[in-house]
Amino acid sequence: MTGATSPNASAAVDPDVAELQRRTFDWFRDVTPIETGLTPDRWPTESFCSVAAVGSALTVWPIAVERGWMGREEALTRTLNTLRFFHDAPQGDAQAGMTGHKGFFYHFLDMETGHRFRNTELSSVDTSLFLGGALFAARWFDREDPREAEVRRLAQAIYDRVEWPFMQVYGDSYISMGWRPENGFIPAKWEGYNEAMIVILMALGSPTHPVGPEAWTTWTSTYDRLSWTDRWGQPHLHFAPLFGHQYSHMWVDFRGIMDPYMRARGFDYFENSRRAAFAQQKYAADNPNGLAGYSNEVWGLTACDGPGDFVQTIDGRERQFFSYSARGPGERDDGTLAPTAAIGSMPFAPEIVIPCLKAMKARYGEAIYTRYGFLDSFNPTLTETSRDLLHGAIQPGVGWVADDYLGIDQGPIVIMTENHLTGLVWERMRGEPNLRRGLERAGFTGGWLDQAA
Repeated sequence: MTGATSPNASAAVDPDVAELQRRTFDWFRDVTPIETGLTPDRWPTESFCSVAAVGSALTVWPIAVERGWMGREEALTRTLNTLRFFHDAPQGDAQAGMTGHKGFFYHFLDMETGHRFRNTELSSVDTSLFLGGALFAARWFDREDPREAEVRRLAQAIYDRVEWPFMQVYGDSYISMGWRPENGFIPAKWEGYNEAMIVILMALGSPTHPVGPEAWTTWTSTYDRLSWTDRWGQPHLHFAPLFGHQYSHMWVDFRGIMDPYMRARGFDYFENSRRAAFAQQKYAADNPNGLAGYSNEVWGLTACDGPGDFVQTIDGRERQFFSYSARGPGERDDGTLAPTAAIGSMPFAPEIVIPCLKAMKARYGEAIYTRYGFLDSFNPTLTETSRDLLHGAIQPGVGWVADDYLGIDQGPIVIMTENHLTGLVWERMRGEPNLRRGLERAGFTGGWLDQAA
């Protein structure tokens, strides 16, 4: 069985969907410096650059051209400036003054210099999310024009220099989540189903420094122990926050293609993400913790800002609240809902995602939906507090509302909406040779992979 939902380029676009996608694109355009492409992690709070958000921005520019929101020349200038900046940025093992090491990039970068921000880690996943955007840009800028050719050359050069085996420091071919020059590899590796599909696929597909196919089989061997569930719906690979079911899918069309693990289960990763979205909807409808605002129409838990880290008694019940955290059904669920959680699932389950979008707008209006679309998150359970809030503010009649937009949450809104509407990113990436090589080395077959590149 595969996911039944297919993007429909000819269907009329729902006006609420169209408006949200446009407003969210405007955020990327307005906050990303043209000269460097260093998209901030958040705004309007003063911030550092998120390398993952840069990958989203590189994907958003071509979408905007296709939608008529940006000229091809501006998109090309922004893309070329970004790739030149990251290609030429310093790499090395020094604790400061570097943008990356061994081809990988640091998770966060200083907005002015592009160098490592404080003691942030060299990140395998954030580098991979950047590369997803860079390789998509190389597929989209396909004209016989010297500047577009340079986009293609730089994207491949940045990818080629990543030394993926550097991150294989654990037994059985596991890939590390990151490294710091002060103390080496962080004590965390990629295991259990999550957003790491794109990490391992990028590592497998490298023509210069690949890892072996066992990296994929080692990773999927942890699924049954850590991820498989039938709670809140149909059996699927569970990862509590929905971003884990979305990030790799922003660039990879998993419809109809399966690795050996999913082939044995009888459905693809697209269908798995669909089931995860429905599971979150059911969790919100069941609302086992009695949190305000949850319903069949208003749902969605993922990594996002929250009010702060404190305990407060509400209606006789002690509630634990968190600041920025990964949230999911039964896991650190403090009542904080994130619009990107549902909307980033639009290609998988538009029949429940679009009503959620409309319900959130109708119920909470301008308190959560403003110039650049939805603010990052909101919490209808926390309607008053004497505690110091780490983020946001209490809005009368609504509850706590974040005061920032986050790049890694804005990206899925624009990109996954486009994949639902036209399949633009998926279509171009099907012909991306590095990605195809990674998928094939991981054992994926079927669907579009069986067609000529």
